[in-house]
Amino acid sequence: MPYLPAFIAPARFTDPAHALARAREIYDGSIAHLRSAMQRFVAGERLPGHVRACYPFVRVQTSTVARLDSAQGAHLSYGFVAGPGRFETTLTRPDLYADYYLEQFTLLLENHQVELEVGTSAQPIPVHFSFAENDHIEGHLSPERRQLMRDVFDLPDLAAMDDGIANGTHVPRPGEPQPLSLFTAPRVDYSLHRLRHYTGTAPEHFQNFVLFTNYQFYIDEFVRLGRAAMADPGSEYSAFVEPGNVVTTKSGSDSNFSSAAAPPRLPQMPAYHLMRTDRSGISMVNIGVGPANAKTITDHIAVLRPHAWIMLGHCAGLRNSQQLGDYVLAHGYVREDHVLDEELPLWVPVPALAEIQMALEAAVSDVTQLKGAELKRVMRTGTVASTDNRNWELLPDNGPQRRFSQSRAVALDMESATIAANGFRFRVPYGTLLCVSDKPLHGEIKLPGMANHFYRERVDQHLRIGMRAIELLRRQGVDQLHSRKLRSFAEVAFQ
Repeated sequence: MPYLPAFIAPARFTDPAHALARAREIYDGSIAHLRSAMQRFVAGERLPGHVRACYPFVRVQTSTVARLDSAQGAHLSYGFVAGPGRFETTLTRPDLYADYYLEQFTLLLENHQVELEVGTSAQPIPVHFSFAENDHIEGHLSPERRQLMRDVFDLPDLAAMDDGIANGTHVPRPGEPQPLSLFTAPRVDYSLHRLRHYTGTAPEHFQNFVLFTNYQFYIDEFVRLGRAAMADPGSEYSAFVEPGNVVTTKSGSDSNFSSAAAPPRLPQMPAYHLMRTDRSGISMVNIGVGPANAKTITDHIAVLRPHAWIMLGHCAGLRNSQQLGDYVLAHGYVREDHVLDEELPLWVPVPALAEIQMALEAAVSDVTQLKGAELKRVMRTGTVASTDNRNWELLPDNGPQRRFSQSRAVALDMESATIAANGFRFRVPYGTLLCVSDKPLHGEIKLPGMANHFYRERVDQHLRIGMRAIELLRRQGVDQLHSRKLRSFAEVAFQ
């Protein structure tokens, strides 16, 4: 016999704010039920049945392919369903996703002139996803009591968390509604918990523009700039967050302070957040080396639905005409990283996105003060190859060199193609601006002395270019960013 929270009947809404309020009511009641039951279980009580609480859902149904282009969403590539039918998704964390859900609900109502139905789904909330931040009460359980949890609570079900919708392989069963969102609620919750683990910061701190790097030097400079911004009362940024959720607010603000303490050691992929009150600030993550890390972190950040992510890293220059410190703006990718071969087959092209490309090129020009032919002397646009073999130069048959030459690649790294491909896969606008740190095909291999000089010369400028590009993207308006190139012909409605 299931032990359930008080039932809240499904209802139909024409006001997006009221629909969101109902979803929040259902979610908050479900979480309170699970937390209360868990506390009683840890205390040794015998509960009256199998404890269960379910996510809220939102559903829309339309009988026509026609839609009304709203004034707000006329140029957007999302906000409408693909055709007649019943469409549904589960929802989680309405506190975190309030603005996002409100926009999606508003667009659906405006575009289709139908009611939204909000109710309690049949998808259980795993009890682990109900724990509050830093809440580890299950750690006090004996091994026997911990084993009993499987009988008393719903635990995470991987079958409810796959990426079939995003991958384009999901086929609804007969009578099952079509998806409204790329991610189910359990999949979102899973990634939110992973983000805490990998980055050392709470999902609430992530901003809608993300920079990735593979070197700590860039993070050191970002920290310096972030702390300087907090010392400036006129800064457009409101807070700076470091691993351990160490929050420093802007000088002169009503709540100027620095909270918490840095962790004893950095997490695997530490994140830093230069925050704006509208969440349009900049998050920067040191993903470390390799395509596996690049896939892991973008798999999870994707559920936050950012407006763009950009890779700033180092690369091997493959052309003799390149100099150390030159920039490479990727307009295509050779994917020899292999980590996404199953999810996104190699025959799928990963196109360059004009909005990101133009912002990055303009940012290089703004920061270097070079234009026209002078700019082309320090920045080359071309194909970037990404490999999962850091020592590709040592392979005896020269196979990689031959393939890279045939592809016309101008640079090589280990992460950029993965980040771009996962952006394409998850409909997150992406871009890559790399800096040449060595030229192994031309006898200029990376040695400590040369590398240190290179880092000192270029890191500050490269980072400022990335931040300037985000300023330009923010200024032009995010509705211009979500390109139709990233949407399929049978696409989900949510951004």
